[in-house]
Parts: sequence; C-alpha cells; structure tokens
Amino acid sequence: MATSGAELAQQELVEEFEMFDNWMDRYQYIIDMGKQLPDFPAERLTDEYKIQGCQSNVWMCHEEQAGRLVFKAKSDAAIVSGLIAVLLRIYSERTAAEITRTEPHFLQDLGLDKHLSPTRSNGLHAMLERIYQVAKSDS
Repeated sequence: MATSGAELAQQELVEEFEMFDNWMDRYQYIIDMGKQLPDFPAERLTDEYKIQGCQSNVWMCHEEQAGRLVFKAKSDAAIVSGLIAVLLRIYSERTAAEITRTEPHFLQDLGLDKHLSPTRSNGLHAMLERIYQVAKSDS
C-alpha cells in the first residue's frame, strides 16, 4: 500500500525534530511554525468555531476544495499556534478518508505526549478530535 501524504508529513516532521538536541530548541521550532500560519478569517472568530477543551483560545474552520478538506485555525498562544501548524501540516488538504485512516503517531514519535503540559495536551487532543469529527461527517 502506498504511503499517504499525511503519513509522509508525519515522517518529515519526525526527521526535522531529530535535528534538535533538546526540547527548548524543539519548542522554539514549534513556535516558529506557528508564526507561519495562514490568516484566519476574522468573521469566524466566534464561539461557533471555538474549540472547547483548550486552555488558550483556539478557533478552527474548514472548507472543502476539490474533494479535500482544508483546515484553518488560530490561537492566541504561541506554542498552541505551533501545534496547530503541526496538525494542519499533517491533516489539512487531505481527503476525509485519508484523515480518518491517519493515526496521530507523531504524538509519540516526536515525544509531544511526554513534553506537553496536561492542559496543552488536552487542547491538542481537542483539536485532533475536531479534525476527525469533520472528516467522519464528510465521508
């Protein structure tokens, strides 16, 4: 079976993280990724698009383009913006079927499951849950 784009994205992230010797550098890399997020539509900064379960404010929306789900998200916290960038790199611009088939093994592979605070981890899982919900309702 061919490797999906989402799987390749996870593998590339793991390789990029291996370049850093410590978690301070990895956190900085995540924060830098967050600074590259595309603009989020201001009209969607509403409760309808807000993700519950995140300590910081997070909004997420999606649209379908040519059979693929395109996600956009925004946070008021730098590290969370970086986590959003990680999720979008893996799951955005994929088909619903590819998203639902893609297990988030990057959490263990990158060590995020061990190095995020419990509240950040809960927020990350809430964002992942939203992505999976959208994909399941779209498939």
